[in-house]
Amino acid sequence: MSTPHISAKQDEIAKTVLMPGDPLRAKFIADTFLDNVKQFNTVRNMFGYTGTYKGKKISVMGSGMGMPSIGIYSYELYKFYDVENIIRIGSCGAYTDKIDLYDVLLAESAYSESSYAYVQSGTYKQPYTYPSKHLNEKIEAAAKALNIPITKGVIHSSDVFYRENFDDYKKIYENYDAIAVEMESFALFHNAKVTGKNAACLLTVSDSLVTKEATSSDERQNAFTKMMEIALSLAE
Repeated sequence: MSTPHISAKQDEIAKTVLMPGDPLRAKFIADTFLDNVKQFNTVRNMFGYTGTYKGKKISVMGSGMGMPSIGIYSYELYKFYDVENIIRIGSCGAYTDKIDLYDVLLAESAYSESSYAYVQSGTYKQPYTYPSKHLNEKIEAAAKALNIPITKGVIHSSDVFYRENFDDYKKIYENYDAIAVEMESFALFHNAKVTGKNAACLLTVSDSLVTKEATSSDERQNAFTKMMEIALSLAE
């Protein structure tokens, strides 16, 4: 079986998939952490791999940037490959100086101005979508066992990376309590809801809109290992 965007056979993808935005980050995770690795997707260079972590099966696949991209891949994984859990592991920009570079965040909800949910399924426009409660609880327990601190909060999923009014983030932080920004979680959480599956989002702070500090592209690809280790702990 294959879809327009994933060339895997039905049994080649695990029930739990870790989903970084960058396909090279997916490759890094597979090369660094997984045993018995098999690549299941190369379509459009959106790399996907399945292997074992501490003897348990897990998959990792890139999502691309933005809600339309993760919307395609997560929907196909849920709907056509019987994937039960998708954990986004990505980077984000801090909206507050209360969080620092490399801090690990766990999304409690995703705020967005996006019309993704409305267009995808006719869902009345709501500003928030939500992760799976029990998956978040598992992630919190895994982080505690690994002694890795995490910060929980609202994440802003934006359709636009380059805003003409840079200071918009201040209003979003003040009005919606969003502590950081990324571009995918709102769509992922919605797809999980409409397919009856589970989703969560772990993020590492890569830059700060407040302090203007930033990490390099190489660091974003290879150095965000704490959130990777937390998510890998959920292999089944």
